[in-house]
Amino acid sequence: MHEMGTQGLESHFGERIHVTRMENIPENGTSALAFDFLVDEGCSIIFGTSYNYQEFMQDVAQEHPEVHFEHCSGYLREENMSSYYGRMYQARYLTGIIAGSMTESDKIGYVAPFATPDIVRGINAFTLGVRSANPDATVTVQWSGTWFNATIEGQKAQALISLGCDVLAQHQDTSAVASATISAGKYAIGYNADFRAMLEDDKVLVSSLWCWERYMIPAVQAVLDGTWESQDYWGGFEDDMIRLSTVSPLVPLAVKQLVEEKQSAMENQTFDVFWGELKDTDGTIIQSAEGKMSDTALRTMNWFVQGVIDED
Repeated sequence: MHEMGTQGLESHFGERIHVTRMENIPENGTSALAFDFLVDEGCSIIFGTSYNYQEFMQDVAQEHPEVHFEHCSGYLREENMSSYYGRMYQARYLTGIIAGSMTESDKIGYVAPFATPDIVRGINAFTLGVRSANPDATVTVQWSGTWFNATIEGQKAQALISLGCDVLAQHQDTSAVASATISAGKYAIGYNADFRAMLEDDKVLVSSLWCWERYMIPAVQAVLDGTWESQDYWGGFEDDMIRLSTVSPLVPLAVKQLVEEKQSAMENQTFDVFWGELKDTDGTIIQSAEGKMSDTALRTMNWFVQGVIDED
């Protein structure tokens, strides 16, 4: 999806810019060498698109104050290094509404790599959406221990299906979970790309999508204009940083309308996912009915809401 964002960037600016791509860079000291190479190539703005690049990018940024650095999903910043991300939890909530409305077993599965705050926040948002539509439903999480391994992801999907889950969601970088799910005749929720279009199956109910060009284009324009400033950016539906794919025709119209209403409320900032009373898995009240969770609390989230079953 970052590549699609980059293509959008190139389409927007045309010959005014030149993009150098580097792929399959490990999240270790090799990434620092890659950033140094891009500096030597004369790049004036460098995007690092994986969480564990951030410390290596920061080191290189400190050595090259004349270059602008952009890090995706982290929290470290310098005068010449920004952090940027999107409020994917908003889209997770909406996909949860669809999942909660479509389950017949009241058992929904979720395959995820690691229990980082971003992933925990997404699981919680999804579960809150599920239980807003179906208070009896639960979300069982299987941990894959990898961002990108189709074999393991498929195995975790099969394990959830064997537990009776009839809708599966994911925070993984392949479509293996969705493929295994629809092959078993169950419903899937996609992530990153439009899985229903990719897999050509309406049992993929919806996908949550990134729109990285919505950040990348203004960042590059600011460099061209000489107005670039370091920032900590976290955009949601109001900035079109995230989207939902077209919803499957198998989803009832009333459910689609509810999703549209909730999305509109988030765009207008009259509602957000982690507003109101929140309970953890033990039933302890973490936030009162009048509460609105701060961004700091969201970014450090390390507990699960009621309805999550952790299969660790």
